[in-house]
Amino acid sequence: MILRSSAFKEGGMIDSKYTCDGADVSPPLSWSGFPGETVTFALICDDPDAPAGTWVHWVYYDLPATVTELPEKVPPEPEPAPGGVQGTNDFKNIGYGGPCPPGGTHRYFFKLYALDKELGLKAGANKQQITNAIKGHVLDDAQLMGRYQR
Repeated sequence: MILRSSAFKEGGMIDSKYTCDGADVSPPLSWSGFPGETVTFALICDDPDAPAGTWVHWVYYDLPATVTELPEKVPPEPEPAPGGVQGTNDFKNIGYGGPCPPGGTHRYFFKLYALDKELGLKAGANKQQITNAIKGHVLDDAQLMGRYQR
């Protein structure tokens, strides 16, 4: 399975447009090569370099298998137009919260999971709830890492 973005390459710098220093909108993402038996996708974006430990920037789940891309600027709504359900990030908001490191260069990992079922969790679930719910249901996964420095 491959996860990519037209906004940045693997290991590349994330444009400030997608951060708290810019418009703070989600970057476009697309994926391919997932198993045919995939029912839904789950997406988690986090920063393991945050001073207080891993900081969660985006939680998105129950994306139907028919959805193979997310446009730029997914609305911060519980159930946005692309489909699926958004959870709560560590900024305590629904949807995407862009990079906003206090200093230094941080890494931002976008992790996509192909799942064999719909999770059925209410909007606003957090990363821990998602990682617990997907145990035993991950068919494949992919990762895209971008970096940002203020």
